[in-house]
Amino acid sequence: MSLIDTNRTAQEAAALGARARDRAMDAAAQAVPTGKRAGATAAQGVRQGVQGAREWAAPRIEQAVYDAREWAAPRIDDAADAVTTTVAPAVSSALHATAQQIRPTPKAGGRRLLDWRWLVGAGVALAAAGAGAAIAMRRRYASATEEAKNATEPAGEDRDGEPADGSAVGSEVNGRVTSPGT
Repeated sequence: MSLIDTNRTAQEAAALGARARDRAMDAAAQAVPTGKRAGATAAQGVRQGVQGAREWAAPRIEQAVYDAREWAAPRIDDAADAVTTTVAPAVSSALHATAQQIRPTPKAGGRRLLDWRWLVGAGVALAAAGAGAAIAMRRRYASATEEAKNATEPAGEDRDGEPADGSAVGSEVNGRVTSPGT
């Protein structure tokens, strides 16, 4: 190979390199705006997807809230009725009994102030009535909570609320928890 051919090849290679560099710069100059447009298009697609998901979920969430309120309202009414029929009469009779005990008997000589012993007794009776009401309300709350829990348990239970494997745990009105065989 001659020296002239070698120089020519080197010059051709340099020219090819320069053309390749120019083409790469042109391609990069075209790719940047194309990339920006693609990014904007992708962002718009994401915004539309989020909006679509919001429109799909909103009525379903509203329906779920409505269903939950529809389920809870009768149970709250039942709890109010239970407190009215169980706790209120007990508190009322305790207050009547206390009022009867502290009512002074009319004396011919005049009226005397209430004895401190009667006042202490009335306070104890009121405290007992309040404690009884609190216990009854707590038991009713626990019962209502258990009912709500049973109503929301998965479908692996039989119709009567016992799991399919027979390992049911129950509670009675007095608050005792029982398991099968006891």
